[in-house]
Amino acid sequence: MARPGSAGDSPPPAHRRPAGATAAARRNRRRRRRGFHAGRHLHRRLVHRRPALLRRGSIVALAAVIGPGVLAGLSDDDPAGITTYSILGARYGYELLWVLAISTVALILFHQLAARMGVVTGEGLVALVRRRHGGRVAGPTMAVLIPANLGTLCAEFAGIAAGMELLTGLSRYVSVPVAAVGVSLVVLRGSFNRVEHVLLLLSSVFVTYLVSGVLAHPDWGAAARGLLIPSIPLTRDAVLVAVATLGTTLAPWGLAFIQSYAADKRLTVEDLRYERIDVAVGAIMTGVIGAFIVVACAATLHVRGIGIHEARDAAVALEPLAGAAAATLFGLGFVGAALLAAAVVPLSTAYSVCEAFDAPADLDDPFRTAPLFYSSFGVLAAVAAALVLIPGAPLVPILFLSQALNAVLLLPLLPLMRALARDPAVMGEHAIGRGDSVASAVAIAVIAVSVVLLGALSLV
Repeated sequence: MARPGSAGDSPPPAHRRPAGATAAARRNRRRRRRGFHAGRHLHRRLVHRRPALLRRGSIVALAAVIGPGVLAGLSDDDPAGITTYSILGARYGYELLWVLAISTVALILFHQLAARMGVVTGEGLVALVRRRHGGRVAGPTMAVLIPANLGTLCAEFAGIAAGMELLTGLSRYVSVPVAAVGVSLVVLRGSFNRVEHVLLLLSSVFVTYLVSGVLAHPDWGAAARGLLIPSIPLTRDAVLVAVATLGTTLAPWGLAFIQSYAADKRLTVEDLRYERIDVAVGAIMTGVIGAFIVVACAATLHVRGIGIHEARDAAVALEPLAGAAAATLFGLGFVGAALLAAAVVPLSTAYSVCEAFDAPADLDDPFRTAPLFYSSFGVLAAVAAALVLIPGAPLVPILFLSQALNAVLLLPLLPLMRALARDPAVMGEHAIGRGDSVASAVAIAVIAVSVVLLGALSLV
């Protein structure tokens, strides 16, 4: 964390501050400068050294900025995402690859928008909504994020259960409580930063899908047609898969996370051009990994008529690369990605809850100083774990259907974000232009039409 008065801690020039800055916002900026902002900086040394790094050239400057986009993007390749992409490929082959392409474009667009708001305002999403619109809007925004995050966290614990069953045969009634307690202790004891890179490395095993997709000898012509030519059976199942793909790629928790992360990293408006690269790289990596998961499952599961009913089914897609080790690789990556997301999702939720009530939220604070922060994290983790432990709870449907819920909950969230990003009173001269405004409106319309169509087909 940069020290007060250091070069990396100087406030932005007055002409770059949001036009509608209030006394509360200025107070929050002063608190952040003193070190009382919500969350710890994950790149303290880079924050302190950023001005010197920026003077050493574009590559070094990019290295000083990169992080929010890549981390938020890779976190989308969690067990829920992997399961959704696997189902898409196993059920429909290459036909719905274009849905993933559209989802990736929307991911770039809205992650750019969220990161821009975090950089320009220095505030997380809920805090920004509260400052601009008051508690009447901040409360419902938090009410949207909490069920979305709870559904995603259930999916992460379901992923841990499925992965551990695949690796060791360990019952979910052992693996899920141990994971819930372990993750909570690691994060709330303040040692999350030390394990974050290990978890990211472990989850990167899904890069093997890139090679697996090639070794599975897919029909690249059919894959290209599926990627470029929209086509979808007008059935409830096909539309549900498409909606779940949108929801798992553009997850509500990821939007809140990337804005808070960019703000916590104390990026300045001079960093925005590098942050755009950071976001684009993270989103494209997510889309590419997802596409190869679809291709691998299309070439191995779809052609054999094998459905996704348990974690072991998706592991078959790795056989061309890993042979008998496929299940082990899949299970390790599944568990690693789940543990990473299970740490980040409730942490993001706890920050959002505290932002809504202007309550203290810092991992350095003891429980007596930030009771709402610690309680929010613990309650969300406990409820999600309990839901997954319900006898007979189907793990793969939990992983899959929670992502369709994400898409539904995006409908009130995305228009609010778009309105804030267009508002000169919030963003000043950095409000989004006509091009981004139109593109974001089109993306919202596509998601809305998909959800409405799913509802209509469900009633037929």
